[in-house]
Amino acid sequence: MRIDEQIVLVTGGARGLGAAITRAFAREGARVVVNWYRSEDAAARLVAEIGTDRVVAVQGDVTDAESVSALVAAGQERFGGAVTTVVNNALPEFSFNGDAREKADSIGWNAFEAQLRGSVQGMLHTTQAALPGMRSAGFGRIVNVGTNLFQNPVVPYHDYTAAKAAALSLTRTLSSELGPDGITVNMVSGGLLRTTDASAATPEEVFDLIATSTPLRSVTTPDEFADAVLFFAAPWSRAVTGQNLVVDGGLVKD
Repeated sequence: MRIDEQIVLVTGGARGLGAAITRAFAREGARVVVNWYRSEDAAARLVAEIGTDRVVAVQGDVTDAESVSALVAAGQERFGGAVTTVVNNALPEFSFNGDAREKADSIGWNAFEAQLRGSVQGMLHTTQAALPGMRSAGFGRIVNVGTNLFQNPVVPYHDYTAAKAAALSLTRTLSSELGPDGITVNMVSGGLLRTTDASAATPEEVFDLIATSTPLRSVTTPDEFADAVLFFAAPWSRAVTGQNLVVDGGLVKD
């Protein structure tokens, strides 16, 4: 299925990386359900920018199964077809500020639980809500947003990285089960992005240091990351599933 034939759900799709992913899909002709949780104004601005013929914004909490089912139903009602593509981008509240990170001797299990709920429980809910429509269509694309901190834990964001590692494991087990239904499940993992709300607290010298460490001598932008997400939704990736694509300017070799 071409991208311009797809109905796409982007969780956390109203701001930061999510907004870049929303714009990328809309640019290619897809219809997009923009899920927002606390970013109502940002969602309204995005709809006004792109247009109501391509985008609908719906409030929802990905950790609540009924709320996620309502997101999928809203997309079907608004655009007249099943949600065929899901991008699990929603991020529990988190700031990429290495100086303020909780270290091994102080971090509590509640921090892990919050990240696991957002990354793993959220992915499970969106998958379960979208599966009937995907199976009916004989087509589905699930793209999960990960991190290169698996391979390069330069900053010990213990809770965030552990949750994303669990999400990668679920990505691979889901890909094995859902492949016979014509559904692919992949992950796109970035490093620090320049710049999102989550990375706004990062000092400029850290961005510069990362840039000098990459073969491209640059820090990946949200727009560049979003284009990689498009690959996994496009026909060109139809034989690719269960994979983790690192998009960080070549900093990490997976």
